[in-house]
Amino acid sequence: MSIEGLLSGYRRFRRTRFLAAHKLFRDLEARGQSPQIMFIACCDSRVDPATIFDTSPGEVFVLRNVANLVPPNSPIARHQATGAALEFAVLHLNVSHIVVMGHAHCGGAAALLEGYHNQIPNAEFIGTWMNIAMTARDRMMRLPLPPQERLLHMEYQIVRLSLENLLTYPWIGERVEDGRIALHGMHFGIADGHLSMFDPVTGQFQTVLTDGTAVDV
Repeated sequence: MSIEGLLSGYRRFRRTRFLAAHKLFRDLEARGQSPQIMFIACCDSRVDPATIFDTSPGEVFVLRNVANLVPPNSPIARHQATGAALEFAVLHLNVSHIVVMGHAHCGGAAALLEGYHNQIPNAEFIGTWMNIAMTARDRMMRLPLPPQERLLHMEYQIVRLSLENLLTYPWIGERVEDGRIALHGMHFGIADGHLSMFDPVTGQFQTVLTDGTAVDV
């Protein structure tokens, strides 16, 4: 898509969706946002939470980064966009749910699995960022998996690790403990549109069926 293509899309938006939801946008500007759900998703252009979950403006607060990673809380890492977004969502917006959503064929997960420089030559930042998930890689490598399944399970392990890292932030951990916040893990299949949810009881991901039930994957 070109810049002109973007501008054409903006004009369509003004003629259609903006006009249809003009009052909603006015209200959102006047009263501010009050989403109950925060998404931590990958910045991959194929995986947009607002599109996947068919949400309206103001319904979800979305943070996107490479491989939907949550770094652990650290006193020496204060210049960190993920921590700042979490702090805003939890302490200011008072969200009730935080969802970490991975996805199929994640480039960040592949870079961690195969080696950054094999995947992205001359990378300066990806390696440092993806090192956050080395524990996830180690866990995946201990699983008796055929090579063709490693990337999928790498993506699963990154979601699990990010959920664990969320609890290292005291103001999240205490809210999970007393029930003010619930944490959720998800994984989206780009080609087939399948969504799976992490079950903390079984430790497995379950496919969400279109009738609302789930089956183990």
